[in-house]
Amino acid sequence: MVEDVSKLPPQVQERLLRLQQLQQTLQSVLAQKQQVELELTEIEQALSELQKIADDATIYKSIGSLLVKAEKAKVTADLNERKELLNMRAKVLGKQEERLRGQLKELQTKLQQDLGIVSQSNP
Repeated sequence: MVEDVSKLPPQVQERLLRLQQLQQTLQSVLAQKQQVELELTEIEQALSELQKIADDATIYKSIGSLLVKAEKAKVTADLNERKELLNMRAKVLGKQEERLRGQLKELQTKLQQDLGIVSQSNP
């Protein structure tokens, strides 16, 4: 791109800084979204396995580093509640990602225009 950022006009420098900040924020949102999706997959698998076993079967729930005996209905209800919360979180993160991508695209367009003007004025 440009060898010496300090030679750019202050407005362009600010846009470059904002671009970097948006990229970092997007990376953070994507990492959070991936984590939520992973946990959702695990919950789906657990719920699927719970459907296969009898209602009176002995099951254990992980609490920290312990396994504690639990009722199937209670565990199923807890998992469904967590799944609902994670689905809402995934939607919020998806909207954030979409908004950030739009902002990035807009900012990149402005920067390309700025840098085109700067390179034309500095032959």
